[in-house]
Amino acid sequence: MARPTKERRVEYIPEYNYFKPVGIPGKELEEICLSIEEIEAMRLKDMENLTQEEAAERMEVSRPTFQRILTEARSKLVRALIDGKAIRFQGGNYRLSSSFHCRGCGRITGRGRNRMRRGRESNYYTDCADE
Repeated sequence: MARPTKERRVEYIPEYNYFKPVGIPGKELEEICLSIEEIEAMRLKDMENLTQEEAAERMEVSRPTFQRILTEARSKLVRALIDGKAIRFQGGNYRLSSSFHCRGCGRITGRGRNRMRRGRESNYYTDCADE
């Protein structure tokens, strides 16, 4: 029996979660789904320019697991771009970090989890309160 998949730590969920090619009605498109942890892996590696080891530590997974997540994410993304498919971010096996990025100043705050708007999981940014 296979071991259950460990939840991956995610610090950021994109505000927008659906992209499609211009000029093609959505009902005619095939979709490719990227999991939240796949987006997080690409964000850490490609946007924050972390090494695989640093990114794996941030997601609390092993480096080989991080590599597998990243490789699968990039493969799906390239397939969608080349074949003209819609891209949806959804699902996965993750838990949200207790720190969030402030929309206004970009500062990382530790109170984001409780300050997130209810029902808006896709809005992972929060406003910091300089109280």
